[in-house]
Amino acid sequence: MTKVGLEKHLEKLPGQLSGGERQRVAIARALINDPDIILADEPTGNLDSGTSEPIVEMLFRLNREAETALVLVTHDSRLAAKARRVITMRGGSIVSEEENEIL
Repeated sequence: MTKVGLEKHLEKLPGQLSGGERQRVAIARALINDPDIILADEPTGNLDSGTSEPIVEMLFRLNREAETALVLVTHDSRLAAKARRVITMRGGSIVSEEENEIL
C-alpha cells in the first residue's frame, strides 16, 4: 500500500475511499504478486484529470523502478504521449507504431 500511497487508509472501507484511491487499491492488488507485466485498460477512464495524473505517474514510476512491463490501453493521446512506445489500433488492426524519447 505504501507503493501506491495508501498506507494511511488501511483501516478504511471501500465506500470511504475516493475514486482515485479505489483505483490505487486496484493497482496495489495487481502488484501484490510482483508481476512481470501490468495490463492497464483505461486506468484513468472514470477519473477526473486532477485525480488521473497521479495515477498515471505512479504507473510509469512503477514501470521504471520495478522494471515491470506496462501495457496501457487508452484513448487519451496525452497519456499515450508519455509512453516509450505507442501502437495505434483501429478495427483490431495496427495502423501505426512509434517510439517516444522519454527523459
